[in-house]
Amino acid sequence: MTRTLSTKVSDGLPIATQVGLIAGPFLSSVDSNIVTVALPVIANQLHTTLQAAQWILSAYLLALAAGLAASAFLAKRFGTRRVYLISLVGFTASSALCAFTPDISLLIAARVVQGLLGAPLIPLALNMLLSKQGGKRRRLPPAAGMMLFLAPAIGPAAGGLLLHVGGWPLIFLVNVPIGILGMLGVISMPRTAGPPRTAAPFDPLGIVLLAAGLVLVLLGATQGPDQGWLTITVWPLLLGGAFLLALYVVWALRHPHPAVDLKLLRHSQSALAIGLSVLTAVVLFSMLFLAPLYMEEIQQLSALIAGVVLLPQALVTGLGTVVGHRLPTRLSALLGMIILTASTALLLVVNITTPAWAIALILCGRGFALGMVIQPLLHAAIDRLGPTEVADGNTLFNVAQRLGASVGIALLSTFFLVREQVRTSAVLQASGFAPNTSVTSLPASIRAKLGEAAVAGFHDTIWLLIALSACGILIALLLRDVPRSSTHKGAQSGDKDSPPDSKDAQSVGKDAQVHQKLQEDSRDCQPISENPQIVSGYSQIEEIGSGK
Repeated sequence: MTRTLSTKVSDGLPIATQVGLIAGPFLSSVDSNIVTVALPVIANQLHTTLQAAQWILSAYLLALAAGLAASAFLAKRFGTRRVYLISLVGFTASSALCAFTPDISLLIAARVVQGLLGAPLIPLALNMLLSKQGGKRRRLPPAAGMMLFLAPAIGPAAGGLLLHVGGWPLIFLVNVPIGILGMLGVISMPRTAGPPRTAAPFDPLGIVLLAAGLVLVLLGATQGPDQGWLTITVWPLLLGGAFLLALYVVWALRHPHPAVDLKLLRHSQSALAIGLSVLTAVVLFSMLFLAPLYMEEIQQLSALIAGVVLLPQALVTGLGTVVGHRLPTRLSALLGMIILTASTALLLVVNITTPAWAIALILCGRGFALGMVIQPLLHAAIDRLGPTEVADGNTLFNVAQRLGASVGIALLSTFFLVREQVRTSAVLQASGFAPNTSVTSLPASIRAKLGEAAVAGFHDTIWLLIALSACGILIALLLRDVPRSSTHKGAQSGDKDSPPDSKDAQSVGKDAQVHQKLQEDSRDCQPISENPQIVSGYSQIEEIGSGK
């Protein structure tokens, strides 16, 4: 009875613990775009330019990327729970500092601190949410899947509402009660929660190369759609960042203990899962940018309505996570990608008069697909890793997603803007107007044709997303199921590419040596029936027993 109860308790996490582990990633994600709508107001009240205020957003995103480089080392050296709690406390405190800064420079500096402390929250929370109990890895709670997608979806809408209710400081102050609630949940956790601590050596060169490479690439990707990818202010950033990341790859493959271990990609299933997660992130999260842009610029809907349209898909993500939990890894990922492709194709029927509720309904299919895909990919990426490798695995998963999604979404947004411009320019030229003619001076019939041309440009982008999603279906076919009771040993998980941990290999080697020694000893021992002294002794005993 006691054993059964104990097993049930260890199989899942208490509600308070789940709240603590979800609060950090939620705050880290929502702060990526919640401040966007408030930038003009902040610029006005702090007496600065809108261009300077843009760094309130950019500084946070760049610091978030830079902080990921040290997340795995900190977790292994000081403990996952401790680093997560300290990061959550610091993130909450820096949020309050952002609300009370009277100067734009101080606000940007506080956002840098906020980003650095927010970087470890997602990978470290995943370390503990997906930790193993009794050889079986936990599944991602549905609430976690829902909140991770809900955060970036509600950011702009929540920011607009908070700005209207209490001004821009409230956008940062709202983090404080959520952060405190998360701290209480983490404090209730056992100190041994998460992967074990190890004496991980410090890799300063690796951290600098990885952090600087990520910052330069993401900065270039951020400025590319606005300033042009080939301008002197963009391409050097991309080229320099790519060079530093390439140097880090060479360094990490040769260094015994790099900042983030890339040797984890030797597991074929881990590499496939990370690659598919990047592709899925591009297809899914690109609509968080494209859908509001389409509704506001083409359909002329308000930012509030555009934000509300994004909310239902986040709620459906939790349902997709529950369904994905009940299906084998490969089947869940495959069905999720098929649903993602089909729901993305439905966006081709969207036109300038499509109601907002219909767009929300189509996006719900994409949210459901995310729930079905993200959990099996997380498990496929880290389930074959040993306890000391999980921190590297989750960090690598997040670095790949952030880097791939940021660059991919920036390229897609550029593609959309270019296709829209090409389509509208063709309409203007066919009607005898110059490409730079003001829309307000055009006849109503021409303006209607321009609207249809903009929709056609949007559909061109959707076709590209459909093609990317279809490639994801092919990749999902290569995944293999992760056994429900698998451990980190490659032999037990069925991954022939996964070598056992070094300690396990030593144990296996020792067992083999002992077994071989026993066999050699047994060969040296003469059988009883062939030993004359023993046979003679048995004969004497028999004679005594028979009274001879």
